[in-house]
Amino acid sequence: MPETTSIVDIRATIVQTRSISPTVCIITLDCPAIAAAAKPGNFVNIKVSDATLPLLRRPFSIHNVRGSLLDIMVKSVGHGTSLLSDLATGSTVLVLGPLGTSFDIAGREFDTAILVSGGIGTAPMLFLEKILAAKGKKIINLIGGRSKEDLLAPGLSNCRFATDDGSEGFRGNVVELLGSGLPALRKEGTCKVFACGPNPMLKALARLCQANRTACDVSLESVMGCGIGICYGCSVEVKSPDGGLRTILLCQEGPVIDAELLAV
Repeated sequence: MPETTSIVDIRATIVQTRSISPTVCIITLDCPAIAAAAKPGNFVNIKVSDATLPLLRRPFSIHNVRGSLLDIMVKSVGHGTSLLSDLATGSTVLVLGPLGTSFDIAGREFDTAILVSGGIGTAPMLFLEKILAAKGKKIINLIGGRSKEDLLAPGLSNCRFATDDGSEGFRGNVVELLGSGLPALRKEGTCKVFACGPNPMLKALARLCQANRTACDVSLESVMGCGIGICYGCSVEVKSPDGGLRTILLCQEGPVIDAELLAV
């Protein structure tokens, strides 16, 4: 995966907060240096308060870039994310980034990009879709959730939905939705899958793509502290070239990896 180069730690101003569900909002930050260097799949690590608590920063995928503005998608799941979601317009936060690897959109040639996401995993997809569209790729978004209320698709196009309870779209999970349509899509041209969501979903997706010999990048989820490889809190096991396993730090060699590396 391509690596980022220009990492900065800057104080960014919140220019807008927009709710897209009862627990999820999109926060727009004015941070030109990070916006200029960001690539789809990168993330930022944000200190949500100037106080000592919470002590650790919180990682967020880069949802979109618009000039000097950078959007992140925030789900309120604890003290830190709730604090960030409640900050007023004009507040400032320390933002470290862009961090991590990005989706590989230039490596293997493909005609159709299939963007697969579950829950808050849609966070990096708008930025990715925008870059892929500029390259003339056909784009399909497959989005999954437990029910209709869990589906998040802000700004995304050509969306197909899967819900566990059948309240919207395909009844089942998003991997099953892809499995039902992948043979026909492959007959139309070369496909590549780009995915983000819960790790069990990504492992199931990796198995499906490997069985169908379809290229796939996955953005893994992990608890992160420093975001720069010091705390070792985001270590995961992946396949090594010798057929065994090796440990990587997701903040350094991830969060985006080739699905072939997943120990499934």
